[in-house]
Amino acid sequence: MNRLADASSPYLRAHADNPVAWFPWGPEAFALAAERDVPVMVSIGYSTCHWCHVMARESFQDPETARILNDGFVSIKVDREEHPDVDAAYLDAASAFTPHLGWPLTVFAGPDGRVFYAGTYFPPQPRPPLPSFTQVLAAVREAWTERRAEVESTGSALRDALAQAAAAPVDAPPSLDEIVPAVAQIVAREDREYGGFAAGAALETPKFPNLPVLRLLQHPALAEAVPDAADVAARALAAMTASDLHDPVDGGFFRYATRRDWTVPHYERMLTDNAGLVEVALAAGDERAATDAARFLVDVLQLPSGGIAAAQDSESVIDGARSEGGYYLASAAERAELAPPALDAKVVTGWNGLAIAALAAAGMRTDPRFVEAARWAADAVLESNVADDGTLRRASLDEIRSAAPATLEDYGGLARGLLALARATGEAAYADRARALIDACLRDGGIHPPGGGDPVLRAQSMQPQGVPSDGASPSGPSVFAAAALDLWRLGAGERYRDAAALLVRAAAATALATPIAHGALLEVAVGLVAAPRQVVVVGEPDAEIAEAARRVSADVVAVVSPAQARALAAAGFALFEGKVAQDGRATAYDCRAFTCALPTTDPTQLA
Repeated sequence: MNRLADASSPYLRAHADNPVAWFPWGPEAFALAAERDVPVMVSIGYSTCHWCHVMARESFQDPETARILNDGFVSIKVDREEHPDVDAAYLDAASAFTPHLGWPLTVFAGPDGRVFYAGTYFPPQPRPPLPSFTQVLAAVREAWTERRAEVESTGSALRDALAQAAAAPVDAPPSLDEIVPAVAQIVAREDREYGGFAAGAALETPKFPNLPVLRLLQHPALAEAVPDAADVAARALAAMTASDLHDPVDGGFFRYATRRDWTVPHYERMLTDNAGLVEVALAAGDERAATDAARFLVDVLQLPSGGIAAAQDSESVIDGARSEGGYYLASAAERAELAPPALDAKVVTGWNGLAIAALAAAGMRTDPRFVEAARWAADAVLESNVADDGTLRRASLDEIRSAAPATLEDYGGLARGLLALARATGEAAYADRARALIDACLRDGGIHPPGGGDPVLRAQSMQPQGVPSDGASPSGPSVFAAAALDLWRLGAGERYRDAAALLVRAAAATALATPIAHGALLEVAVGLVAAPRQVVVVGEPDAEIAEAARRVSADVVAVVSPAQARALAAAGFALFEGKVAQDGRATAYDCRAFTCALPTTDPTQLA
């Protein structure tokens, strides 16, 4: 029975014709495992994951391996981008068995969900120190049938350990004096020769952009206490832009480089990376790099529906053979004759929010077409990724909603995008919708997405524990906190600052101890202790003072018409109250912590 053909994930659809009897994520697989008294094998990956493709070709398409799996296991295939909480929960569990976490992630659990073994990629033949995948299956099956008590004890002990892993929240968000040493620790890890960051003492290591950290370093409130911080970010951006990580033909940046000098990229291109690089480049004043990443989002990833695809694959077919990176190594003329690598056309709600925010910001500073692309994407997500009951869904494919529930990352990410779009267009409806998304998660004195998260994980007590890190993009708590802080800066009320502070408090100890992994959370922490700068221009959008405002470094920059200012104020965004175009001329209000200087029509006053 083919259970994946109609999945809302390209990754699952790609496995639909495997001889493995795959189940999608859900309670049915675990119920069948209990009925058959066999373990569950959970395989987690994503559409543009190179080693996921390799393991699929080597093992999951092999009839003999499939026979072993079908006879002795129930097999579940999970798209980590569609089910991020499932991925996070199993990564937590897998860390007890391997220090080298990544994808494909291969997890073995009992029918009750208790994990008793995990690894990543396993080859079809032994490659010491890696056993073959069939050897792993045989060992797991032997342990399940011959040493069941030991297996169940391991699963119970692991679950108990995970339940105790969450750090206790501190009493208050960290002060700037507490944050500065953590930022200095990041600065000290700069690779002074090639830019970016070293992984501990090892410089010869794959290099990732680490965009949440770069945005943290660019925060104006750190400029005096850590004067090198913004320069570290600027040097990293310049190094990446001048390197093989950057695609000069289509624009945009690849996922990571396998060499310290940013050469030999892993050629997949992600929405998250490029949205983040747009904002890093704008903050660094590099409008060319910002435009380059933005045009990739629009010209390559934006779908006919308006939604923005999750990624573009690293592999393409050239002369009948699969090629890793061959398309991207071709010249512009040669590339025009080739079929481009496939898109992962899944429209992920929170990720689209990141792209909407980046495009809205880029459109305010560079090309207005990016604002229109952001509007198109926002309208598409609100059409395709909202369930009949008004709650969000994690993703859609071909405008068909996934059954996967939305996470804090989705509610916060989309809210941030809509707020950026409201600032760029002046339309109160986007800000009002963003506030409703945040309000939907502020319930019962806590912060939770509607529905309480994944129902299978909840039933198995396997929810992710501890503080999630900020990797290629901000974690769910980080992006939600940032969105709540954005609402507060627009004058929506103190409850939103309180929500951001609650999330920062819960993660502060972990973030200060390992700042390189928590850049987005620490950026929100800085925002909580630094007085916000808010610049509002009321009047003609093409006035000289409006153009000057768009180039100001501030927490809020909004250019609105007089009618839009009144509508935003009436909707409860107090920043816009009483702000008018004086004598019919575009007028700027430059505010610090909601206290505004005298209104001005002189662009030089905004320097």
